Amino acid sequence: MKKLEKLFPTMVIGSLPRPQWVQDVIAEITQKRISEEEADRLLDTAILFAIRLQERAGLDYISDGEWRRENYVGVFADRIGGFSHETVEGKRLSWPHVTSRLEPRRNISCDDAEFLRRNTERRIMVPLPSPFTIGLHMWHPELSADAYPTREEFVQECVTIIRQEVIALSAIGVDAIQLDEPWQAWLSNPSAYHLDSDQDIQAALELSVKSVNQVTEGLDDLFFSVHLCHSHRMELVPSESTYNPLMDVVNKIDVGRFAMEFNSPASGGFEKLNRFPEDRILGLGVINPISFDVETVENVISRVEAGLQFVSADRIVLNPDCGFATSAASPQDLDVAYRKLCVMCEAAESLRSDYD
Repeated sequence: MKKLEKLFPTMVIGSLPRPQWVQDVIAEITQKRISEEEADRLLDTAILFAIRLQERAGLDYISDGEWRRENYVGVFADRIGGFSHETVEGKRLSWPHVTSRLEPRRNISCDDAEFLRRNTERRIMVPLPSPFTIGLHMWHPELSADAYPTREEFVQECVTIIRQEVIALSAIGVDAIQLDEPWQAWLSNPSAYHLDSDQDIQAALELSVKSVNQVTEGLDDLFFSVHLCHSHRMELVPSESTYNPLMDVVNKIDVGRFAMEFNSPASGGFEKLNRFPEDRILGLGVINPISFDVETVENVISRVEAGLQFVSADRIVLNPDCGFATSAASPQDLDVAYRKLCVMCEAAESLRSDYD
């Protein structure tokens, strides 16, 4: 387990709400109306603003706000060749799907991370979609089978690319690498993700565990997180049976930190932490990223104290439940996000004074 540099360090999950003009630039690059070079030139200035916002809020680990990405998974298809928007039964699918063998066109996040590293002295974190998350969204049994006959084969190819990216990020000096894996979305509403039986769920979880461990194998000096989240606005309260597999698989994954959601009814509450591994760090979700109501310092402290019933203070990092804007057009407000991060950092300072 990585030893934390201080009690209750603060982190983002990755994304911040994009101002409208940033959304417009992302839309133009997605539609190929401007070049990648022109988009990067325009977004450099915006990302400097996102960096300073996080520094002013008081965060210990910061991201670039994911302001060069349309969404947290689609960035893989944006940077890697082999994907297309096809139709099935006359309907255009929401996600690009792999239709030919993968061919890297440019790095997924290294250029973005280099810009972030040059422009802050804070610790930096970079989120990447996990191989299985990519496979869940971007492999289709009809459209993808000629290139990759099974989802498992496609996920294995993604493992190779993500692992190479991780090694390159380490050389840049990235302090934390986060793999996004929205298990709680599948587990609270499996049918929405075409997981129709307990057998489907178990196979998905096993492939997820295997692929994450393949990415991290032997890279013991890197600080890896897995972010486990629920889908925004899918406020379903899970049954007890739905959540049985969660902590089993958490205990099988070889990363230093798990960032987990606790503010949604769908999260299942704090009780699941009674089986949280004793040699791992908990990224404790203390901020609700989709609510426009700004938490109070007292709200955050009470959530941390609930987590402390199960996990010791020297193993807790504070973070929001999820990113504030997992896609560019998410309707969250940037000023509200800033105020929420300020409250989280103020609460962390108060907790340090109490527990040091």
